[in-house]
Amino acid sequence: MDHGGHGGHLDLPPFTLGRGLEWTGEPVFLIGSLAALALYGYGVFRLRRRGDDWPIGRTVAFAVGVLTIVLVMCTGLNDYGMVMFSVHMVQHMVISMLSPILLLLGAPVTLLLRALPTGRPRSAVVSVLHSRYLMVITHPVFTIPLFIASLYALYFTPLFDTLMESRAGHVGMMIHFLAVGLVFFWPIMGVDPGPNRPTHVMRMLTLFAGMPFHAFFGIALMMGSEPMVDVYSNPPASLGIDALDDQQAAGGIAWAFSEIPSVLVLIALVYQWYNSEQRRAKRSDRTADRDGDQELAAYNAYLASLQAREQ
Repeated sequence: MDHGGHGGHLDLPPFTLGRGLEWTGEPVFLIGSLAALALYGYGVFRLRRRGDDWPIGRTVAFAVGVLTIVLVMCTGLNDYGMVMFSVHMVQHMVISMLSPILLLLGAPVTLLLRALPTGRPRSAVVSVLHSRYLMVITHPVFTIPLFIASLYALYFTPLFDTLMESRAGHVGMMIHFLAVGLVFFWPIMGVDPGPNRPTHVMRMLTLFAGMPFHAFFGIALMMGSEPMVDVYSNPPASLGIDALDDQQAAGGIAWAFSEIPSVLVLIALVYQWYNSEQRRAKRSDRTADRDGDQELAAYNAYLASLQAREQ
């Protein structure tokens, strides 16, 4: 049933949404997703059992993030993604840009630190979070080129065709997309503790530095006059599609999808920025209450001294 040696199916019928969403249960992502949900749920359970609160919104965000992974990897979309560039691009965009954002909004690292008992386990996690290695791989100088290379250095080189020769290669590539998305968006989201804590402005700049390359990549695919990726150049006749039309559809998906995470992340950043300013204002008010607003009094005295000098 292999097509062109890359693990696709000769007898796949024309794509429809219903066929794409049929359950297939790809084992690697299914087991990984169930394990992630179970561990996250256990962490929330430990907090609740000792009387600590955990925001329901974070739990929902994490669960939805996992479900988006299951949606594109454990259904017929994974089969059609082997032979249709457009479907593969939906998988790529969801698992590298939408799923990581939702997972990170769930604050899994924060949950881990709060759920772990004090002592060696928590100290080990803290040591990893502050390690030089993690500091390097979460720095924008590393994450932005990695984010870009996951597009251009993969699709426009023989590496993509090599990986698509087998389902294992395809699954491994999707794991890579997910990992790159998590590493790229982790410091930008700023929900969990990490070695790099850029300012809100720097987070926005990092986001805007990476997103346009997805749009350029999509435009390049849409403007191509011939199939640019060998593995999708001869789709199975049973699909009833044209390779160039399918490539242009894939380019449109990549171009349009680059806007979705930008909007989601910007909303999250503005919300975090607002909360940060509110907390800072409350701390300032509490300090003023404790010391009788000495800072304001000192500033007024400074202005008075300047006025006295002028006289």
